[in-house]
Amino acid sequence: MHNHAAHNYVCPFCLLTQGISNEHVESVYTDIVCQSDLVTAVVSSHQWPRNPGNILIIPTQHFENIYDFPPRLAADIQEAAQIIAIAMKEVYGCDGVSTRQHNEPAGSQDVWHYHLHVTPRFDGDRFYETLTTERAWMPPEERAWHARRLSGAIGKGCVSSQLMYREFQFSKHALFSTHLKCTQWQIGL
Repeated sequence: MHNHAAHNYVCPFCLLTQGISNEHVESVYTDIVCQSDLVTAVVSSHQWPRNPGNILIIPTQHFENIYDFPPRLAADIQEAAQIIAIAMKEVYGCDGVSTRQHNEPAGSQDVWHYHLHVTPRFDGDRFYETLTTERAWMPPEERAWHARRLSGAIGKGCVSSQLMYREFQFSKHALFSTHLKCTQWQIGL
């Protein structure tokens, strides 16, 4: 329903979540901040200069857009967004966090796989004024640095929601245990 991907579309997000790296994928495994069976949080390959650290929350299963997206996954996506937002407050000291989700070409969707942006915001950053004019590709080494910092903030404290008591698998490149059971929120990571 309301799909725009070509019949032979090779989805870069599906390849990334499967651990496949090739010419169709700008993101790499070291961009992954955290991952569960249902959801992956990854540093976006494209960033804004005053708002580095934009994260994409991606369902593991392929859904092109909100029209295909099953509501049962919404809680998992939002839970991951909440975990990332709290880590952003710790890591970047941001003044706020924005979440955005785009559908279809007129809605500015540019990858045909549902995803939610979580972006650190700062007073006076003029983010929405520069949304289409200042977006730039970030080198993989810099993305890996952001992924390690956010993963570290999540792993340092126990970041969880009332709905979640399950394990998250963190990036194997982070400098901490690969599994962490979370039981409560710790805002001051």
